[in-house]
Amino acid sequence: MTRGSTLSAHPLSRSTGRLAIPAQTRTSPASLPDLPELLDGFNALPADEATHRLLGCLRNLRWARRIADHRPYPTVEALFAASDEAAYDLTAADLAEALAGETLPPLPDDAYEAAHMALGAAHAAYEARFGHAFVIYLGDIPAREALDRTLEAIRSRLTNDPDDERIIAWEELRRLARQRLLALLADTGPRPDGRHPRHGA
Repeated sequence: MTRGSTLSAHPLSRSTGRLAIPAQTRTSPASLPDLPELLDGFNALPADEATHRLLGCLRNLRWARRIADHRPYPTVEALFAASDEAAYDLTAADLAEALAGETLPPLPDDAYEAAHMALGAAHAAYEARFGHAFVIYLGDIPAREALDRTLEAIRSRLTNDPDDERIIAWEELRRLARQRLLALLADTGPRPDGRHPRHGA
């Protein structure tokens, strides 16, 4: 299968999604205490609940259903591989849906009004050029640097060809989905008392 070939086949329809500096969780595989048990919690979720929770990782219904339907996953690596595979198969319409679902978290409380104006102006220029929301994976970038990195990335990516930028946006969403999946595993895993969050005491 040719990776990413569906992404440039059709232009994206214009979305009205706001600028997305997605919430960047700091969960990593090394920080999760018992991955098999965390997977057990995720694997055991009812299909509808799993799909709903997965939509918080990548906001496309077809992707979420595919990940939910292919449970159980034996390892986190297997879950990541399934996530990547489903992301590779996103159509242009799927990608537009996922981008439209991204929202703008609030800027830090101490951000100056000029920062809000600069961010708004940069995103307006980006959306006017590409017709969809801006997304970026910030990884382990400190929160205090997120605004500067985002502004820098928007301005840099404004020079991209639209088809190339669509591929970059897809890659950012794929990486964000992995990051959010780890947070989902932590949330559906056992509590310190050994019980799963969705089960009674």
